[in-house]
Amino acid sequence: MQRFVLPILLLFFLQTGQAQGYYFGLKGGLTVGTQQWQSLDRDPLFKYHGIAFIESIAEENAFGIFAQAGYHLKGSAIRNQLFRNQLNGGFFRAPAYEFIFRNASLTLGAKQKFDFGRTGKWFYLIGVRGDYNLGTNLGEFRRFIERNPAFAIFPIDEPEFIRDITYGVTLGGGFELPFTEFIGLVFELTINPDFSLQYVQPAIPNVQDPFTGTNRTIPERQIRNLTLELTVGFRFLRKVEYID
Repeated sequence: MQRFVLPILLLFFLQTGQAQGYYFGLKGGLTVGTQQWQSLDRDPLFKYHGIAFIESIAEENAFGIFAQAGYHLKGSAIRNQLFRNQLNGGFFRAPAYEFIFRNASLTLGAKQKFDFGRTGKWFYLIGVRGDYNLGTNLGEFRRFIERNPAFAIFPIDEPEFIRDITYGVTLGGGFELPFTEFIGLVFELTINPDFSLQYVQPAIPNVQDPFTGTNRTIPERQIRNLTLELTVGFRFLRKVEYID
């Protein structure tokens, strides 16, 4: 990943150094997180994100360079899942469970804009992204799993299972609608797949199956994040004027 990040950083500083100003702002919104647990599809996790960004001023319809840092809640959920009651052999519907990874994210990339209406712009973007895990909520399930072995399918908060650093890409597009020359509104939709794993857990033997009541081995679990983010924010222009 480093071989992509360094050239983008160099281009960013070259562009902002040559241009007469830059854009910056804050944005945030809805995060829809999904994960796959070794062929087990989970339900979406509906959370939020917040981002601070800066981007260069580019020539008309040319690529600009941007950098952004954010806080993102990623993960997945289990809803409407049936489990076997070990006392009477019947089934019960478990409450919803959310599995949350709290990540700080840095994204570097390029954005190309085109005219939209009289004063607006539409754009698409692509970036490389690195995440650092700040924590999870998996510790909430440890005692519950110890009392209910059938729920050993849940990930747990063992530090050696959780990958602190992950990476991936950000792809998307949106619209910019200016209020004035210096202030505007940004609408953005992005998809953010991770290439690396967030969680790796070895196989667990002798776990009672909640559906059949027999013992089985839970295979190694590898969890990778994918998020869809709907973002709204404000963009400001920092304009530099040179006076002779």
